[in-house]
Amino acid sequence: MSASLNDLQAAGSRREFLKVSVAAGGGLLLGFALPRAHTAEHAGAGVAPFAPDAFIRIDRSGTVTLIMCQVEMGQGIYTAISQILADEMDADFKRVVVEAAPPNDALYSNAALGFQVTGGSTSIRVFWTPMRKAGASARAMLVEAAAASWGVAPGSCRTANSEVIHESSGRRLAYGALVDRAARLTPPKDPPLKARKDFQLIGTPARRLDSPDKVNGRAMFGIDAMPPGVKFATLRSSPVFGGKVAHVDEAAAQAVPGVRQVVVLDDLVAVVGDHMWAAKKGLEALQVKWDDGPNAAVSTQQILDEIRAASEREGVVAKSVGDASKAQGSDKIEATYHVPLLAHAPMEPMNCTVHVKPDACEIWVGNQVITRTQAIAAKLTGLPLSKVVVHNHLIGGGFGRRLEIDMIAKAVRIAQKVDGPVKIVWTREEDIQQAMYRPFYFDRFAAVLTDGKISAWSHRVVGSAILARFAPPAFVKGLDADAVDGAIDFPYDSPNIHVEYVRQEPPAVPTCFWRGVGPTHNIFVIESFVDELAHKAGKDPVQFRLDQLQGAPRLRACLDLVARKAGWGQPLPARVGRGVAVQSVFGSHLATIAEAEVDQYGDVKVRRVVCAVDCGIAVNPDTIAAQIEGGLIFGLTAALHSQITIAKGRVQQSNFNDYRMMRINEAPSIEVHLIPSEEAPGGIGEPGTVAAAPSLANALFAATGVRLRQLPIDRELLAGKKPA
Repeated sequence: MSASLNDLQAAGSRREFLKVSVAAGGGLLLGFALPRAHTAEHAGAGVAPFAPDAFIRIDRSGTVTLIMCQVEMGQGIYTAISQILADEMDADFKRVVVEAAPPNDALYSNAALGFQVTGGSTSIRVFWTPMRKAGASARAMLVEAAAASWGVAPGSCRTANSEVIHESSGRRLAYGALVDRAARLTPPKDPPLKARKDFQLIGTPARRLDSPDKVNGRAMFGIDAMPPGVKFATLRSSPVFGGKVAHVDEAAAQAVPGVRQVVVLDDLVAVVGDHMWAAKKGLEALQVKWDDGPNAAVSTQQILDEIRAASEREGVVAKSVGDASKAQGSDKIEATYHVPLLAHAPMEPMNCTVHVKPDACEIWVGNQVITRTQAIAAKLTGLPLSKVVVHNHLIGGGFGRRLEIDMIAKAVRIAQKVDGPVKIVWTREEDIQQAMYRPFYFDRFAAVLTDGKISAWSHRVVGSAILARFAPPAFVKGLDADAVDGAIDFPYDSPNIHVEYVRQEPPAVPTCFWRGVGPTHNIFVIESFVDELAHKAGKDPVQFRLDQLQGAPRLRACLDLVARKAGWGQPLPARVGRGVAVQSVFGSHLATIAEAEVDQYGDVKVRRVVCAVDCGIAVNPDTIAAQIEGGLIFGLTAALHSQITIAKGRVQQSNFNDYRMMRINEAPSIEVHLIPSEEAPGGIGEPGTVAAAPSLANALFAATGVRLRQLPIDRELLAGKKPA
């Protein structure tokens, strides 16, 4: 990135990282070079005829291969980035194929996050300009090659559908016929990009490139890897965080047909078999005694008590505008909120196939941080990075869990004890109970209303500092930028705003990013409290927001549109309500209205959700709608059902029976309305998740008059069976 590390460390959020880099150089591409993967000499020798940079390869048949550094986990990124590249190349989209990039931070770093990583809804935002420049550069070289062969000026040629066309003579040459000549040319330093009016693919609902193989069964997820001679293993870690193995009796496990080996490490055991069933049954038969260690008394109540106490401390200032003391007068309105630990529970459970040999290590996995995967394997085996080969596959649900490498480390440690390749698969119970979790957050608010508007606002965020572990350079002066992401971007027109952060780690419980990251908790608590203020002011919640979004015209337009599309203000039956929430996160702007009903027992039915979205240029409108829909379902699931609770140092949830998903009969009608925009693309993989909880909670208040200040929703509270 062009910005200095100091600038990035001082930035207040991941969005601020992007802003700093743009401000420093006028664009994310400044200083971003596209190294040539193959020289002209290589092309002459028959190796990859035309590979002008690290991202593109064109063969003599005209097939364009995109070397894809971002991982496909259902978000449609393979298709969207291919659209960007093919549009600038004027390539036939039907002849574009995608190949997963190898681990290489130097070539494939995500400029917003500093290394090769898929996360934070950054893929389109970061690679929008680099992919356009890569495509434009390749197109210019192909035109130059064709013009030279015809003896004409390049300016007399145009491109379309993977061909170079000489306008006056009508001569045509396919890209595949030009690769040898083009490979001898030097890429232009600053190729002109298409005018947006000339886009042919960008902005169209392209069919997903990965869908056919997912339908016909040819798609390869990490769990599908089957190297020759592979054995199968499953594992059990200490049920208490930080516990150790005390004693193992292998006899019963070894007697299970198909069991080949029992692996005992200091903190886990694994059973290796000829197939998964043998490994699973062997693990069930294994007799293990555990040393629970110092965390055997940890509980959810302890976590809540400690974080509530921490909320009384002053924190590190994340943002201060005007006079913060004005939110502390006698006329202040106060509230506290908290949200629980959450698991990710992806459909594809954790898995990793590893073959450790004396002089090499080979890994098959689906992971969001492939270079970190390679690095941890090198560290554990003592091998150089060059001897660790990682095959990255499609991911059956990441949600932030596969931004971590703890499962890679466990798999490599097990594989070191096994002769030959071994596929380690986590059971669902192990996946949920031995995971890393979305942090437990506690929020303390104070605000003042003057003439029906927010004249002072104070917000204290208390919770884990994920960045202190995940990206230490971004954890500066005790401030976790992710924990306040969405809070420091308070969109309302208040002259006095104060946001601060208090770090409080839950005892023993490991925390990590969860789909929606910081905003998934901040927008819930902020938009819920704003809704409280609207009702205190005696104003309609939509109008209350519209009146104070004069400085946020894109967000205001979203709110105006969604109110019209959702029929805001139209009468509803008893115990049915509509709730609204707005957000400007991940570079995108959304307004959401949920409609929900509550029966006499407190059971909730989400009837309808309407969302208006301004995410800048919409590369693939179908993917955007799908991401909002999927994100809403993910977020509604958490709001309605999800929490991880701890008792005696153990996670109490184990599978989808007690960590349940929203079922198809519970899913609401969802409408997504895109606002046309010429602004640069924003992120869209996570905003839907962020929007779900606040719009639902506000709808439930409208239906029942009960304000929910914690999640998941409390049915007894909604039913009036206990005091609010």
